[in-house]
Amino acid sequence: MTELKSTLTCPKCREASTETMPTNACRFFYDCPHCSEKLRPLAGDCCVFCSYGDVPCPPIQEARANGTPTKCC
Repeated sequence: MTELKSTLTCPKCREASTETMPTNACRFFYDCPHCSEKLRPLAGDCCVFCSYGDVPCPPIQEARANGTPTKCC
C-alpha cells in the first residue's frame, strides 16, 4: 500500500510539515511554511519528498515494493 503523506523537514530551520504527495507528478520545489526557504531535490533524488521527507514519493515506494530498480517520478 502506497503512503501518500510525508513529513518534510526543512534543512534551514529544522521545522517539519506534513504534506500530501501527488500521485501523478513530481514536486520539484517546496516553500517551507516556517522560514520561506525554497527546497529543491538533492543531487540524485527525483523530488523534495525523496530528499527531505520521512516517506519517499509514491513511484519510488512502488518500485521498492515490487523489487524493481527505483526510478524518477
